[in-house]
Amino acid sequence: MALTYDQLSAITEKKFIPKMVDNIFDVVPLLDKLKGKIKKQDGGLQVLQPLNYAQMASVGWFSGADTLDNTDTDVFTSASFDWGQIYASIPISRRDELRNSGDSQKVNFVKSKVQVAEKSLADTIATALYNSGSDTKAIVGARTFVTTSSTYGGISQSTYSWWQGNVDSSTTTLTIAALRAQQSAVEANGGNIKIWTATSANFDRLFALLQPQQRFMGEKEAKSGFTSLMFCGAPFVIDTKVPSNSVYGFDLDYLDLYVHKDENFRMEPFQSPVNQAVKIAHIFACLVLASSNNRMHCALTALTA
Repeated sequence: MALTYDQLSAITEKKFIPKMVDNIFDVVPLLDKLKGKIKKQDGGLQVLQPLNYAQMASVGWFSGADTLDNTDTDVFTSASFDWGQIYASIPISRRDELRNSGDSQKVNFVKSKVQVAEKSLADTIATALYNSGSDTKAIVGARTFVTTSSTYGGISQSTYSWWQGNVDSSTTTLTIAALRAQQSAVEANGGNIKIWTATSANFDRLFALLQPQQRFMGEKEAKSGFTSLMFCGAPFVIDTKVPSNSVYGFDLDYLDLYVHKDENFRMEPFQSPVNQAVKIAHIFACLVLASSNNRMHCALTALTA
């Protein structure tokens, strides 16, 4: 008996989708770094990211029986983020079904369709990691939180300087000193860059600067298939989705990817619409990229030489 589409759905969900999800995170440098600390969220209208924005006021030196200051001051708040919903369709027309009529041909054809969905999802998510807010349905990306004047997570960076990222928008020539200045700005706030992402042009510029010193790629990035340099102990990688003329630095201890536990690349089985000779399955995910301290990230956004 030939495979039914219920059976094809089961094979796809069990064998193809888990591999697809792994590959999505593997092919994007920033996602590759984040995948080991993905947080599954139960739900809610929004994801709330707790923030510590101030120190206790009731701290000080005292002597003997001095009266202690027990004033309770607000030191916590929360940033709120809307879920970004993403989908991929896997359509199979009746014509393609007839062309791939044997069971093995059907399975291989569906596998090929899933691989295309995988590439499309990876590309779309990778783009959204740097979303400036122009795509209001996508997750909010780095061009919104590594800034000084955005409203991010419901909190105005213009009003609250502690919520601003470190941005150099005036330096046009990439130098070791310019990169180090941004690294130092992050370190001054207690952070440490874990990954640098750059355009291909700026990767090549850093390569030329470091070549006399023979700085080599990091072992983990090589195993993951990414070409990387090392700068201040962190991998410096090419990311094709980084905005033109830019380099970004992220302290991953303050950057989290949330996935809804009930929409974690969930597959809906193949179904037939009433007005088309086609069967369609869908893959759905609900994601949030959330920075908990924008001062721990940096960017140079005007590098043309």
